Amino acid sequence: MNILVTGASKGIGKSIALKLKEFGHNVYGAARNEHALKSLTLAGYRVCDLSEFEELQNLGNYIKEKQIDVLVNNAGEYIYSPIDKTDYKKLSNIVEVNLKAPIYLMNCAVPYMKSKKFGRIINIGSISGVMGEANASMYSATKAGLIGLSKATGLELAEFGITVNTINPGWVDTELGNSSIEDSEFSKEEILDCIPQRRFVSPDEVAGLVKYLISDEAKGITGQSINLCAGLSVGI
Repeated sequence: MNILVTGASKGIGKSIALKLKEFGHNVYGAARNEHALKSLTLAGYRVCDLSEFEELQNLGNYIKEKQIDVLVNNAGEYIYSPIDKTDYKKLSNIVEVNLKAPIYLMNCAVPYMKSKKFGRIINIGSISGVMGEANASMYSATKAGLIGLSKATGLELAEFGITVNTINPGWVDTELGNSSIEDSEFSKEEILDCIPQRRFVSPDEVAGLVKYLISDEAKGITGQSINLCAGLSVGI
């Protein structure tokens, strides 16, 4: 399969790209850091800032050129800020990256998928889009948007053999996860106390779920919002 992973240079995206490459797929990556992308030795890559429409268009053309049949919308931005203190420019940026870019890339990928009667789209959301996160309302809103997007397009594209699902990780042991702790008012120990399994999810766990969702065994799973959060969404 020809697979594109956005935000592939680090964290969850890097784990997904390497996991799928390990199983013999043609994996292409997109991210802002060219050096990090090169180090992954994927089938190919595009340097892209998803908040810049010209660069996003170039990535869309790349998707068409490579005939991508599995799209993993992983790239995302995080803002920790009270709603009344959120800067409009930051708001615009997070909407562009977290929601509008995935929609646009799906728009570019779906025609080929329809022609093949096969396709897999995985949107990487967040448990914050399921439960809400105080002082991260813009992040929660955009990630909740991915859930709605996956439900609607999962229904729309089902007859074409295309599945669309959202994975909602909880706290993940990545650079973004750790930096978001620094931005918050809680310590790592306090956060761990709120997670039933008392641990952060590993990026490889998310990659393993992506691997399953793109497989033939998961062809009946579409339009779903899957929480991978060490029990965080269930309760304390």
